[in-house]
This record gives sequence, C-alpha cells and structure tokens, in this order.
Amino acid sequence: MRNRGQFSALRIISVILILVAIVLTVFQLVQYSRIRTYLPAGLKVAEVDVGGLERQQAAQQLLEAYSVPVEMFYRGDAIHLNPAVVDFQLEIEKMLAAADLQRTEKLFWEGFIDYLWGRPSTPDEVPLSASFSEARLRDYLDDIAQRYDQPPVPAMPIPGTVNFEPGKSGTALEPDGSVLLVDNALHSINHRSLDLPLSRVDPSRPVFENLEVLLKQTLDIAEFDGLSGIYLLDLKTNKELHFAYQNGEDVPVQPDIAFAASSIIKIPIMVSSFRRIEDSSDTETMKLMQDMIEKSGNEAADWLMNRVIDPVRGPLIVTDDMQEIGLENTFFAGYFSLGSPLLAIIDTPANQRTDVDTDPDPYSQTTPSDIGMLLEDIYQCAKEGGSALLAAFPGEITQQECQQMNISLINNRLPLLLTAGLPEGTQIAHKHGWVTTNGVINTIGDAGIVYTLGGDYVLVVFLHDADQLAWDPASLLVAELSRAVYNYYNLPGQ
Repeated sequence: MRNRGQFSALRIISVILILVAIVLTVFQLVQYSRIRTYLPAGLKVAEVDVGGLERQQAAQQLLEAYSVPVEMFYRGDAIHLNPAVVDFQLEIEKMLAAADLQRTEKLFWEGFIDYLWGRPSTPDEVPLSASFSEARLRDYLDDIAQRYDQPPVPAMPIPGTVNFEPGKSGTALEPDGSVLLVDNALHSINHRSLDLPLSRVDPSRPVFENLEVLLKQTLDIAEFDGLSGIYLLDLKTNKELHFAYQNGEDVPVQPDIAFAASSIIKIPIMVSSFRRIEDSSDTETMKLMQDMIEKSGNEAADWLMNRVIDPVRGPLIVTDDMQEIGLENTFFAGYFSLGSPLLAIIDTPANQRTDVDTDPDPYSQTTPSDIGMLLEDIYQCAKEGGSALLAAFPGEITQQECQQMNISLINNRLPLLLTAGLPEGTQIAHKHGWVTTNGVINTIGDAGIVYTLGGDYVLVVFLHDADQLAWDPASLLVAELSRAVYNYYNLPGQ
C-alpha cells in the first residue's frame, strides 16, 4: 500500500510538469505567432533577402536595393543612371502580396507543429515585378550618344596630289543593344554595371562634288591650257559630274561640247552591229568585231559595217541608232578607209555652238556625256538586263550580247591613258582614240567603265589643244585624272 505522502508528491510533480508543458506550449505559441507575423525565414523577393522582416521593412529593403544607380561605361568613361530618371517603378504591393501567401500558405496549427518539430519550410522566391519607361531610357541614351559618340573623319585630298589622307573611324552607341543591357541591369541587384555596346563608323568618302574640285586642281597643276571635257557617272548612285574646263575657267556644257570621236566611235558601231547580228557563232563577223575593238582596226570596222549593217549607208545607220537612244550629238558620216566620201553633213546642238570650237571631225563626233551614257547603257544591260538599249531595240539586243560588248571593251588592253591611272589588275572596259593632223595630235579621248571594289563608274576624258597636244604630258594627264577618280572610290584604309 502506497504511502499517501508519496502519492501526493507524484501528483504535485505531475501537476507541475503539466503546468510547465502548458507554459512552454503557450510560450511556443506566442513565439510562433510572433514569427508568423514576419515574412518566412530564407524568403527572397526580387533577389533581396527579406526573411524575418515585417512588410514595411521588406518594402524598404527592396526600395534601397533597386534605387542603386546603374553604372554604364562608354569606352572607359563611367556614367551613372539613376533608375528614377527612366521612371523605374517597383510593384511592391504585388510582390509583397505574393510573399504573404508564402507566410500564410499553411494552416496555423500545421505550421505550429512543423515549428515545434523543427521542420522549417523552404519558401519559393518571389520574382521581381517592375516597370520603366523605354522612351525615357532611349532619350537618355540619345543624350549620351550626342555627348560621347565620335564622328568619323573623312579622307581628305593631299594638296598638290591626286592621293588622299586616310580617314579615321568613329564610334556610335548602339541604342537597341544598350536598351537591352540597361533593362537587364535595372532588373538585377547583382549585375548593375555594364559596357555600352558601340559600333564602328567607317569614314565616308569626301563629298562627291568635291571630286570635281580635285580634277580641276589636277588640270591646274599640270598647267594644261587646252580644253578638257570630263564626264563621270557613279553606277551605283547615278550621281554624275560633267564639266568642261580651260585656263582655270569653267566652260558651259549645255549643250555639251563636240569632240572628234576618232576610234571611240567604234563603240556605237559595235552596238549597231550587235543589233543586227542574228548568229553570234558567225566566227568571221565576231573576228571583225574583235579586231575593231581590241586592235582598233579601221579596216575591220569598215568590213564589219559592210557585212552586218549596210555596205553603203552603214555609218548613217549607226548614226540613226544613236539618235534612237537619245544621243543627239553622236554621229558617224563616212567610212574609215582613205578617200571614203562624206555621206552627210550632220548638224548637232554640240557642233553648232559658236562659243567653243574643237575643230571636230565632220566624219565622226561625240561628246563626253553622250559616250558616257552609252557606256552606262551597256553596263546596265550586261549586268541587269535592262537599259535604254533594250527599250529602244526590243528583241534585237539581248543581255548576253551586252555582256559580249563589255568583254570586248575589257579586252582592249592599251596600258595608257585611263588604264595607266589604275592599279595593275583593275578591270576597265574602254575605247580610246586620238586625232592626228599632219603629224600633230590635237585631240585625245578615252571612255571607259571602271570596275573597282569601292564602286563601279563611267569615266570619259577628252583633251583638245588647237595648236598641239604633246603626247607624253597629255597622256600622263589623262592617267592622273583617272588615278584621282580611282583613289576617290578606293580610299586608303577603307
């Protein structure tokens, strides 16, 4: 039989233990209730650790973390972007509402039991929710570009020469790439520094019209006191330079100036012949064509017209063809062979001028612009299958025939005049000619299509002196003019 004193002591101990357990439980409930009012431990909102913080404290932490300026570098120069400048706004209520769900996702007693047993939950990170004004950011970047971009320096002519000083590249901010990088930095607390993406801006060519100044300076430096007629056409942009120059003065070119065409008239003969050739496999005809262009054979030209065009009116038919494509100042009025009669006296706007006279040959004449436009027609027809030639002579001239014309002109490999001003290997499709009277040269001309990496162009140069053109200085001057144009299209370092 138990002692009553022992029984009482056990009861007292039990009551005490129960009371202790109740006190501890109540204490734990109070502790858990307090903890439950805070955000869960380990919770991150928008990369910011807000575990154990009250809602207001968490909001403050987020604002502080995302108000740090974004550091941008433009080629080493630091630029700090305050997020407020681009109206960067945190959607705090939205993010904290999601965080609250993490705090209250478990029932109170379920969470309390986990708390008692030391089973902490791992909260899911709440992603950043924010916005900014891309328009304001682009305005800000545009301001940076205006202050920091380095414009390129174009190549400049070297005074007294036909060469150019290399240009210098510039830099330009890439706005789209910059917006993307800044967007990423604004939305991160760990990567708020970036290098602004830049693009290299290559120097442009000098203004096209300045090339006319360079060509005239070249004529002045050569002290050429005769008359020069120059026509240049950019085959990509269709910009053209067309001028006549004598003794430092411009000579009007409306209408253009008539020059003796000499062997350059063989380009129109070639066009008229191809208009009438029905079978390019006719080896004899094609051999005459080759000799006329590549060897500048006058006899071959006459035989070609007799065989293909007309044995009597061949030159006049060539003239008619040029009129059909709008070349009103280009004509051929008699065969090449010695003693051939003048078939017609042909007046043109060019040879009726009274203010300038190059004593043009009554047998064959052209102007720099006329023959330049004919070369352009051949180029466009050969390359794209469309030009005034195909429009004027539908079904009679084909793209393939234009390509054959171009090849024939390329095979004219005279290493003088325009060709002498080009680097070795540069492709030029051209025809040259000069007029000699009693052993004296008065007119030199060369007309060609020049193919270069920097762009294709048509260049026509005529020089005339009423007294005499000395061959060496005149031919070297044509080469220098050609070199000036080539250097413009193919600038050093570009």
